[in-house]
Amino acid sequence: MTGPSVEITGSNRFIVFFIVVLNLCLSIEARSSEQQHASFPPRGWNSYDSFCWTISEAEFLQSAEIISKRLLPHGYQYVVVDYLWYRKKVEGAYVDSLGFDVIDKWGRMHPDPARWPSSKGGKGFTEVAEKVHRMGLKFGIHVMGGISTQAYNANTLVLDSAKGGAYEESGRQWRSKDIGIKEKACVWMPHGFMSVNTKLGAGKAFLRSLYRQYAEWGVDFIKHDCVFGTDFNIEEITYVSEVLKELDRPVLYSISPGTSVTPRLAKEVSQLVNMYRITGDDWDTWKDVAAHFDISRDLSASSMIGAQGLQGKSWPDLDMLPLGWLTDPGSNFGPHRACNLNLEEQKTQMTLWSMAKSPLMFGGDVRKLDDATYNLITNPTLLEINSYSSNNKEFPYLIARRVSRNKHKGHPHHSTGKNISTKHAFGLTSCREAKANTWSIVNKNSGQICWNQYSSEKLEKPFCLYNRKALLSSDEELKRNQFYQGKLHLQTKDKEESCLGASSQQKLTSKDYSRGALSPCKLDANQMWELHGNGTLENSYSGLCAVLNPVKAEASSSGTRSWIATGRKGEVYIAFFNLNQVKTTISAKISDIAKALPNKRNLEGASCKSHELWSGKDFGPTKDSVSIQVEPHGPALFVLHCSHA
Repeated sequence: MTGPSVEITGSNRFIVFFIVVLNLCLSIEARSSEQQHASFPPRGWNSYDSFCWTISEAEFLQSAEIISKRLLPHGYQYVVVDYLWYRKKVEGAYVDSLGFDVIDKWGRMHPDPARWPSSKGGKGFTEVAEKVHRMGLKFGIHVMGGISTQAYNANTLVLDSAKGGAYEESGRQWRSKDIGIKEKACVWMPHGFMSVNTKLGAGKAFLRSLYRQYAEWGVDFIKHDCVFGTDFNIEEITYVSEVLKELDRPVLYSISPGTSVTPRLAKEVSQLVNMYRITGDDWDTWKDVAAHFDISRDLSASSMIGAQGLQGKSWPDLDMLPLGWLTDPGSNFGPHRACNLNLEEQKTQMTLWSMAKSPLMFGGDVRKLDDATYNLITNPTLLEINSYSSNNKEFPYLIARRVSRNKHKGHPHHSTGKNISTKHAFGLTSCREAKANTWSIVNKNSGQICWNQYSSEKLEKPFCLYNRKALLSSDEELKRNQFYQGKLHLQTKDKEESCLGASSQQKLTSKDYSRGALSPCKLDANQMWELHGNGTLENSYSGLCAVLNPVKAEASSSGTRSWIATGRKGEVYIAFFNLNQVKTTISAKISDIAKALPNKRNLEGASCKSHELWSGKDFGPTKDSVSIQVEPHGPALFVLHCSHA
């Protein structure tokens, strides 16, 4: 049976033509929007702070359901399973255990079917991703860099995902032991994973097979760990970025950890990714929160906030928000305790993350989401700033007066964020930075190399290292191992049995930074160095170069700080942060605020009304300054509306 015929008149043709053109435009706009993903700082939930590695499918989907109802309306759209989803939760298994992971015949990780029952039959995360997508959310997973030690030991075949069989080159099949670099095991998970040789076709084929599989599962977000900061692996980051670009759907790309990240290092990766961590792990301690101020300032001053990224933009990532109900770092247990930060400290964290336009990834157990935490992470002013503000940067022109506990007045001081007395400590940086070109050989016979005392960082006495002559393994073994030829095994003069490693063997938190670590000498890339003709001392594990960094004598977790930004409707945001342990009155002049903004004429001579977010108070109109008493470790956030009328 055929339907009734319809006569297409001139006017009907116009309507049909209009509908076709409209649909075409909407389609183009949708594709353009997809291609420009991460247009705003990503927002979502990650399981690590509340479950560590132990989360199950039932717990994850229960959490996702709550997020879809309570947090998705506020833009929290990603739900991410953090690390070790492939590890069996049995006796003897822990963060750095060996032999408890589920891998397929190609050496690729698969979800533990006991914890993730829908993965049985090789389905991976397909069903979980489908359920998450039906909730209106996007699905993400954490992955480690390189290949697992378990796959390397099993010497599994490498998959050629283009052909569907074992990868073949030079007349043979390639295996895990051909591509794994055991000397470059992840320093803080040495039994878990090692780097892959991306110079080999087989190494690239292995990585390509991983990320194509994740896309087939329906993964929208990948957090790639042990490839950044002091674990820097630019070769793997670059190749993974290329693979993700080739996929037929956008996958947001995040890298970590961020220990010892500098603006120069950030610029080397920002166009390859969408998020990159800029500190070690952030946990619920005040020192961890306070440690984010300096690096956030530096990245903002280098114009890295919202810079060009992978198929869109990229964002410096201050790490997850460890608020609400949590677990402990490296724990085998799920959520069991409340956040250790008091409410003022939590408000400081959320305010800084918003003003610095960091991705907002909540880490607490959403099944026990209390009203105070919910109201904080969904605060509409903070979320508006996080998504839509511009010109975000640290504001240095503060006047602060500590509120005295006696009858005498406190003493005012101007806050610059700088400290006076400094010492120096061993650190790492990009080899492209000028300050890395300062090492030289002082004594060839003793193998003595020193930080150049004529550099801009003047030292009281030269800092020197010595090449170890007697290695733990025989000289013959060293000669046979091409990986170590021409490398230095360095030690200080007073500890002859210990050698200098670049990266800590423990996962560092935000308040920590890598200063190098002396440990028993061994054939390990982390302890191997190469002195180049341009004066750089390069580490064989991360490819980063050694420097001596000034270390502030005064703790950075005190003082006062401020950030400023402009809103999309012309409003001005100014945040005060009291890092002191006593109540402090903080002020800023309108004229100084005007100097800090690009369109300063809009504020010069203007009269400003303001609303302070946390107290709920309204101020003004004023042409002079904004001022308020701020609680210890707490913030204030003014929204200024200024006019010349």
